[in-house]
Amino acid sequence: MIDVTQGSSPLVLGLPHTGTDVPPEIWDCLNETGKALADTDWHIHDLYTGLAEDITTVRTPIHRYVIDVNRDPAGISLYPGQNTTTLVPLTDFDGLPIWQEGKEPDEAEITRRRDAYHAPYHAALEAELERVKAIHGFAILYDCHSIRGDIPFLFEGRLPDFNVGTNMGKTCDPGIEALTVAHCEAAEGYNSVLNGRFKGGWTTRHYGRPAEGLHAIQMELAQATYCQESPPWTYLPERAEQLRAHLTNILTDLKNWRPSA
Repeated sequence: MIDVTQGSSPLVLGLPHTGTDVPPEIWDCLNETGKALADTDWHIHDLYTGLAEDITTVRTPIHRYVIDVNRDPAGISLYPGQNTTTLVPLTDFDGLPIWQEGKEPDEAEITRRRDAYHAPYHAALEAELERVKAIHGFAILYDCHSIRGDIPFLFEGRLPDFNVGTNMGKTCDPGIEALTVAHCEAAEGYNSVLNGRFKGGWTTRHYGRPAEGLHAIQMELAQATYCQESPPWTYLPERAEQLRAHLTNILTDLKNWRPSA
């Protein structure tokens, strides 16, 4: 079941990695590393709740270990030559196996999960983007993500706090990119990068078609900006409220953005 909250503004939030639901028959195939669900975008749906009125949200409750709805359904890598996780991950972000030996999903199982979980999420997301585009003549997808700031398997050094991805400017109008980056750079006590390690996942690249009035931008937050970056992944209200003030500014400006004549 996909969770959808409808608004009438042009802004749609995608929430692909906040879910922790794992069907029992899949849970029983995970090993102890997998059952830790360490690669969840912890608390992201709570962090963004109530930041701006009249926006649409689309969220899957299914965990990314079941299937990653931010990966190409054909299984093509987003970052060729770099360590990353696949459509149905075989390892966690530290490169450790997550499935019990002999219980890794085969191609038939991957196809089943793609049909059961990946396709419905994108059907809902596409429907909402087309709905608000019909109202305004354009739509903006803001894809919400977070990740631990230190993951040597995926990247060197410490990840910036705000990681904005537009696939090198291809997925949205330059004005959308510029206003988002400006807010990130103006946020005192935070650092940011545009199209660094995370340039926008499959969702951003798939829906970002500015010439057709569909704009997409990804925000990958370092989790330390609002929660503990290790179990039990405790939400830190004081940090979160400070961050939410900046996110509110971003979403408000995106909601009110209009294409130049």
